[in-house]
Amino acid sequence: MSTLKEVKVGKTVRVTKLGGEGALKRRIMDMGITKGVEITVRKVAPLGDPIELTVRGYELSIRKADAALIEVEM
Repeated sequence: MSTLKEVKVGKTVRVTKLGGEGALKRRIMDMGITKGVEITVRKVAPLGDPIELTVRGYELSIRKADAALIEVEM
C-alpha cells in the first residue's frame, strides 16, 4: 500500500486506511477523508508542502505529515 503523500498530481485514489490516533485521526475524518472515499491530488506547493486535494466535491489542503497517515490504493 502507498500513502497519499506519494501520489502524483492529477491521480485519483481511494482511501483504504487512516492512521494516527485520537484527535489527529478525528480531525482527518472531520475534513471528509474517510475509508472508501475518492481523492484527487490537484496541486503540490513548490516546496512540497501542503498538498491540495479534491475530496467529496470540495478543495482541501493538508500537510505532508497528515498525508503520510492516509493509506490509499490506485
